[in-house]
Amino acid sequence: MNRTAPRSIDAYLGQLREELAGADPSLIQDALYDAEEYLRAEIAAHPGKSESDVLELIASTYGAPDEVAAAYRDTEAKVAAALRTPRPPQGGSSWRRFFSVYSDARAYASLFFMFLALALGIFHFVFAVVGLSMSVGFAILIIGVPFFLAFIGLTRVIALAEGRLLEAISGERMPRRPVHPSPQLSFWARILEMLRDARTWTTIAYFILSLPLGIAYFTIAVTGLSLGLALTFAPVFEIGRRLGWLVVPGEVHFNPEWLASPFLLPLAIVLGIVMITLLMHTARFIGRTHARFAKHMLVIG
Repeated sequence: MNRTAPRSIDAYLGQLREELAGADPSLIQDALYDAEEYLRAEIAAHPGKSESDVLELIASTYGAPDEVAAAYRDTEAKVAAALRTPRPPQGGSSWRRFFSVYSDARAYASLFFMFLALALGIFHFVFAVVGLSMSVGFAILIIGVPFFLAFIGLTRVIALAEGRLLEAISGERMPRRPVHPSPQLSFWARILEMLRDARTWTTIAYFILSLPLGIAYFTIAVTGLSLGLALTFAPVFEIGRRLGWLVVPGEVHFNPEWLASPFLLPLAIVLGIVMITLLMHTARFIGRTHARFAKHMLVIG
């Protein structure tokens, strides 16, 4: 499809966005940032030439929008294939597939995220609520606008770091570049652009929702792991005590009624292992689902 060569940066970025239509929103954001960064640097390096002349000059080095889009798609496919976690074997019994979760590194990473989610949720919630409250409170003062700009800027930086963390945990593609600020807009126009940008408000909403989600994830992880480990190792401890391998001090009382029957001891161990395995599956599911939710909230295609 033949197109008119772009004569401005905005036209170039518009064509590049069209060529990348249907691609991952994170990839589109990275490609647009890289292209705009390179084009503006080249224009700044040739102050005696017009924007259209510089675009025509660098067309052979950086490439036309369709060429750049094809290069990004090809590179993305290669990187995704290289970083993809090997899938567990599909054959074998259902029990083998059930316990294969222990060979998945992302399940352990997701479980770690569930423990970390509470601290992250508190930080995100406090940052968003305090930042919004102070922005509204300072609105009548001269420092209100700079404070709001700094708050939104920090919000996007934290969101970018959150995305990188979730990508490492779940493998879900997240942006590796921020949204490029437009230097052509005036100071007040940039503020209005931030207010109209849906990403501004979805990111703040994500930060606020991080607290209840973090509480839920932390509770599931702590409860599931505690019960699973108790059911697994308490019978082992009791068997060792009965066989005389473990000596319990007199002041320590360890004789739960559910361990009184010897027939319940192996059943409790099996139940504990199954519960821990279910927790690993749940953690992997939560990691993937939360990453997709975060992508929907933090990245606007």
